[in-house]
Amino acid sequence: MPNTAIVTGASRGLGLALARALAQRDWRLVVDARDAGALEAVRAELGRATHVTALAGDVADRSHRSALVSAAGDRIDLLMNNASALGPSPLPALADYPLDALAEVYRVNALAPLGLVQLALPLMPPGARIVNVTSDAAVEPYEGWGGYGSSKAALEQLTRVLAAERPELRVYAVDPGDMRTRMHQEAFPGEDISDRPAPEESVPGLMVLIEGELPSGRYTASDVSASAV
Repeated sequence: MPNTAIVTGASRGLGLALARALAQRDWRLVVDARDAGALEAVRAELGRATHVTALAGDVADRSHRSALVSAAGDRIDLLMNNASALGPSPLPALADYPLDALAEVYRVNALAPLGLVQLALPLMPPGARIVNVTSDAAVEPYEGWGGYGSSKAALEQLTRVLAAERPELRVYAVDPGDMRTRMHQEAFPGEDISDRPAPEESVPGLMVLIEGELPSGRYTASDVSASAV
């Protein structure tokens, strides 16, 4: 029986790159994104290699999270919490940050991943993986990144505690590094980000975590990939 993965935010960027890698390895996929049209294109592409269920929606919506877990069936081997919200662009200083916008960032980046974890845990066998995508903004005080960074810091602490509470699983926070993605462009409007690596360059490090035996913890994708060579 093939392994089953839920990958959120899979219509572009890192989520799509990882979903493609998993499809090549015959994983059964449940993928989501907000853009139904883009997600259908992904389903059509990946469906040529493996079984794919694509559900458009917002991970901050409880009913959508329930639908994702239901679509996975009776076993979940990987939960990849990749979907994220940047917040307002250009990035505001904390003194000017609209609190309603900050609440939405936290709903998507911290509460929604935990909500998915809570639903998925009963279906995750020993050794299953939870991968929460984080950022160096969670640990470094970059100006303008207080909203996004603090939401990812919250996600990292949730990851650490979950790893302590569920030692039978492997629970990871992974920093993929700077990438040439739409979100990164929105963080730097009008700037040339063509020098950033493509999301595909972070996938080998993710696959080491998904397929290897590293203990639960926080990792940087590039470091994991380099150590595996």
